[in-house]
Amino acid sequence: MSVMIAAFMRGVTRLNDFIGRWVALLIFAMFVFLLLEVGFRYLLNSPTVWTNELTQMLFGIYAIMSGGYIMAHRGHVNVDLLHSHLKPRKRAALDIVTSVVFFIFTLALLWFGIDMAQESMSSWETSYSAWNPPIWPVKLAIPIGTALLVLQGLVKLLEDIAVAFNLDYYTPQESESEGDQL
Repeated sequence: MSVMIAAFMRGVTRLNDFIGRWVALLIFAMFVFLLLEVGFRYLLNSPTVWTNELTQMLFGIYAIMSGGYIMAHRGHVNVDLLHSHLKPRKRAALDIVTSVVFFIFTLALLWFGIDMAQESMSSWETSYSAWNPPIWPVKLAIPIGTALLVLQGLVKLLEDIAVAFNLDYYTPQESESEGDQL
């Protein structure tokens, strides 16, 4: 059983790592589009109608799809007044208790995100701007990114349970030694 739990934890973390690294490349596309817009607007005096909106849509996808990666690499902001002064087992126990709030928020976001994405996809929703691109792919990214975040939150919860109760399916050295290797 512990082998399956560890395999699940590694699999989710690897999936979020893979997706996060690919989604990070959207920064370069956004940079190119904004640079293109500046060039067209100020050098050729011919602004585009699509670059700003496309960049905003790409940034939305970038933001929502990176949540699981950020959680896997412990990059989310924490209020550290009490947390940093606790020993690892007590810190893990506190994280177990506070994970309830995390799951309430993310599961609600997942629920409403699925509903919003289904509604958007059923009507092939567009932005109704001058360019009028489809926005259903951006809305579809919300439940996908949230599901990845929920899965990584489950991995974090399993890690905390293992540390708090001294279980054998997880050792903190595994996670810390992997690190962020670009």
